[in-house]
Amino acid sequence: MALSQTAITEPEEASPSTRQRMQESTPPGTAALRLSPGKDERRAVATRQLRVLLTPLAVAGRRLPQKRLLGAYGGAEGPAPDGKRLCPEPSPRKPAPASPPATPPAGSPVGNGWDGAWDAESDGSDAGTDAPPDGYSQLSAYERKRLKNITENAKFFAALKLHESAARLHQIATKSQSHATKSSSRAKPKKAEDETVRRRSMRLQRVEPSGVPMPEMPAQPEAEEYPRVPAGPLPMIPEDQMENSKLTEELLTTWMRISEMKANDTEEQTCDVKRYQGSLNSMGLSEDNIKKVVKYRVCSMAIHPSDSIIFVAAGDKSGQIGLWNVSCKSEEGACVFIPHSSSVTCMHFSPCNPAHLLSLSMESLRCGDVTKAVFDEVCRSEENLSSFDFLEENGSTAVVGYWDGSVAVVDRRTPGTSSELSADIGFKRTRTVHVHPVNKQYFIAAGSADVCIYDVRYLKSKGNKPVSSLKGHTKSVASAYFSPVTGNRVVTVCADDNLRVYDTTSLSPTITVLSTIRHNCNTGRWLTRFRAIWDPKQEDCFVVGSMARPRQIQVFQDTGKLLHSFYNMDCLSSVCSINVVHPTKNILVGGNSSGRLHVFKE
Repeated sequence: MALSQTAITEPEEASPSTRQRMQESTPPGTAALRLSPGKDERRAVATRQLRVLLTPLAVAGRRLPQKRLLGAYGGAEGPAPDGKRLCPEPSPRKPAPASPPATPPAGSPVGNGWDGAWDAESDGSDAGTDAPPDGYSQLSAYERKRLKNITENAKFFAALKLHESAARLHQIATKSQSHATKSSSRAKPKKAEDETVRRRSMRLQRVEPSGVPMPEMPAQPEAEEYPRVPAGPLPMIPEDQMENSKLTEELLTTWMRISEMKANDTEEQTCDVKRYQGSLNSMGLSEDNIKKVVKYRVCSMAIHPSDSIIFVAAGDKSGQIGLWNVSCKSEEGACVFIPHSSSVTCMHFSPCNPAHLLSLSMESLRCGDVTKAVFDEVCRSEENLSSFDFLEENGSTAVVGYWDGSVAVVDRRTPGTSSELSADIGFKRTRTVHVHPVNKQYFIAAGSADVCIYDVRYLKSKGNKPVSSLKGHTKSVASAYFSPVTGNRVVTVCADDNLRVYDTTSLSPTITVLSTIRHNCNTGRWLTRFRAIWDPKQEDCFVVGSMARPRQIQVFQDTGKLLHSFYNMDCLSSVCSINVVHPTKNILVGGNSSGRLHVFKE
């Protein structure tokens, strides 16, 4: 508190000798300010002294004369304290003109807030060894040394210009970081190339243990594909001909014999629903009527119209066709042939000659003639085939659908394997085609959310318009079939989990939905898609596979009513996606994804 009172006290008048010493030890920029005897100068000096005198706190309680304070900090009363050096005497130069008292000149100690006793340009060395003046002698040697070190450090760091260097380094780092980000994003593709090659065994590298590389196999990419079948006629020889030659001969003989027998001409009349339900209830499944006929997933089936023997054909996704004589009680009652290279998606016995079994895969349509023991080639195309149906009762002509959406007409009587007509019907994909049972000139095509009826007589290469369109499907349609007797109904299976029945009594441009049945059709990639087929013996009832548990095959009426569910918890534990019904007898066959057939019969 004593120092504060001293700092605000009016200073005494300086003597001429004191003024001379102050002028010699003051920089030129502040000489005029110190030597001016005005009142404003004294106030400025007092202000500067206030900033300096707050430092030595050890002199509290003692009033120091203003004259002695000026001597201690301005160099007027003896040498500088120990450890402090006064500002070096400037070279003789003319004193700068006095600045206004209120605004000290730039760079002066007052303007910078520094005391005149320690100049910013001082090197911090000791100026002498004389005793410190009054007012400064209270500082110990340690404190004076500390103040000296602080001054030297401040000067040293100021000379290093760290702030400027830090700013430059930050700017360089920012630029390099942005450049590295851009270059790293550009160099990503090269990073994969520069990676070290992972170690691979000699087996994967196809190198023999001796180190000699094995010859390249051109067919390596097709190793996982099914074996390619050559074009042209193929002999009806089973896959394991050496082991089952006798069985094959017996099976083919049975097929030929039942084909020569004419089926009983039964009137195609629809019985009442109760009688039909009673016949369905009488059908059952046993272990003897379950057999693995083909190796892979069943994609299509056909049943022989014989009344005496149950003879079933099944095609799988690898191109195999399995023939099974269900009536044969021996364990070896089936044979497998390979007439195709890809999925057998459609199969029918000829309506006029059951000795002919026509099968279709993506690359060809073949006719298996048991009388000649050969699979003859009817049609071959580079485009993928999807399905077919007979246009005539004699089975000589057929309409064929393609996976790319077009359709074609094939005549078996003409030489060659090309189609007679190819027509673009505007579909993205054609999954199934089916001919009207009465008016053979009409056929229905189902594809990607499109179901339309066309007249084969007016087909042309482009610009075909449908006779009728069946609207309402929101996703892809798996199948669409006419009812077997009159064709007055059409049932469709759609991926939107709905079965739809349409009234096609009159083929108007737009056909409305008669009934919609909620049905889970999400079979996934490992199951064949469901196809709803009509029972040939019942005009208004159809059969379809089911995802429900216990596993079952369901029978619906065209009104949407569920009539019956075929299931057996002991024998049926898988989904039967493909089903076929005997035309005259109460027999139902279902095929699953493992190539196994299940026969429900009375």
